[in-house]
Amino acid sequence: MNNIDSLMHNISSQKVIDLLLDAVCIVQEDSRIVFVSAAFERIFGYTPQEVVGRRILDMLHPDDLAATQGQVASIMAGDLQLQFENRYVRKDGRIAHIRWTARWLPDRQVRLAVAHDITERKRHESLQAALYAISEAAHATQGLVSLFEHIHEIIGRLMVATNFSVALRDATSGELRYAYHVNERVAAPGAPLCSDSRCAEVVRTASPLLITPDTRHGWSVQTPPADAVPQARYWLGVPLRSESGVIGALVLQSYGEEGAYTSADQELLQFVSTQVATAIERKQIHEHLRQMAQFDALTRLPNRMVLMDRLQIALERARRDGTLVSLLFVDLDDFKRVNDTLGHAMGDLLLQRVAGRLHGSVRASDTVARLGGDEFVVLLESGRQKDHAHTVANKILAAFSHPFDLEGNVLQIHPSIGTALYPVDGSDAAALLDHADRSMYLCKQAGGGAVQPASAPAVLEAPTL
Repeated sequence: MNNIDSLMHNISSQKVIDLLLDAVCIVQEDSRIVFVSAAFERIFGYTPQEVVGRRILDMLHPDDLAATQGQVASIMAGDLQLQFENRYVRKDGRIAHIRWTARWLPDRQVRLAVAHDITERKRHESLQAALYAISEAAHATQGLVSLFEHIHEIIGRLMVATNFSVALRDATSGELRYAYHVNERVAAPGAPLCSDSRCAEVVRTASPLLITPDTRHGWSVQTPPADAVPQARYWLGVPLRSESGVIGALVLQSYGEEGAYTSADQELLQFVSTQVATAIERKQIHEHLRQMAQFDALTRLPNRMVLMDRLQIALERARRDGTLVSLLFVDLDDFKRVNDTLGHAMGDLLLQRVAGRLHGSVRASDTVARLGGDEFVVLLESGRQKDHAHTVANKILAAFSHPFDLEGNVLQIHPSIGTALYPVDGSDAAALLDHADRSMYLCKQAGGGAVQPASAPAVLEAPTL
């Protein structure tokens, strides 16, 4: 009787070993397998005949190699290992999580180990961690895009998620639009409209859809022309369900076998999607409340609160760097006549068009805010250019030289513009805003349609175009 046969005889009969749910493994010093029990196939996917003579470390998940080699060295030194966990790549490519009990038998020059499959426990733990992480992201992230980036990362820990999209249905129009789209072969669409019929089917039926090379569920499998959009080999979409109904869909795509999605992946993604839908709705409500609190409902411009906050930050930066800050106080001349003659609806439309022209006259880094009524303020961080406010004011006057077309009502509207310059006209936000306001009234008293420069009584006439 050789050493291995003697060892097996001492452990128990072969029949008893084969009935164990855990896999018994005997490997040589170089990790070459000399025996595995029948349970090895259930856990690792390989039959005993397929693995005897192979190195068990060759089946190890590459990320766990260093830690496992350290544990092997400890066992070879005589330590008994009872709770070491690592991962192996099964024959079918899936990952098996294993908890090992192992020891070195010096008299027979082999390691005796028992592998306990903890894959299902790890899956449950990963799901719980993912749900918690999604909930945390809903509270911690700033804005929907940041939330989707975090969700993409979280789902990527559970399965292959290289190509990941979130499509949301517009509550008013019913259109399906990409709120987030990452794809290794197809760039994000210039327009966010989602024209993918598969995605629309998921939302329409409120049911998941898994498309593989073997089961296409009636979807076309024709080879596309060379210049067509690349077709994913595997496509998985699940509906985003909330208490208000289906708000959109989560979509995963794979162009190769690394993302060979299965019904188990579908079940997992569908389970996670409920928490994702809740997180999206929570973030949408938060965004809506923030918009209401910080932005003017009519023009979508920042309100007084946001203006004062940004002005305070600009002043702190200017004090530190020795630079200038300018304010332009813009008020429409004879705006009341528009409301009185054309109605408040036309007056509101005019204010929206005015907001657009003001935005078009400044840099993206500048702030255009609406204080209320027909009063607007432009905040400029002017560097060291003392005439920067004057230059921008004249750009605004030039923009207003063109008539406004309000649904067929053509109006010529002019603004009165007052200015204030830090530190010349005030050292704090309130003083600067007050100075710009008084400067604007001086401009109105002089006839309007012009700009009143900071710290100067004269009125500069609007340019003639």
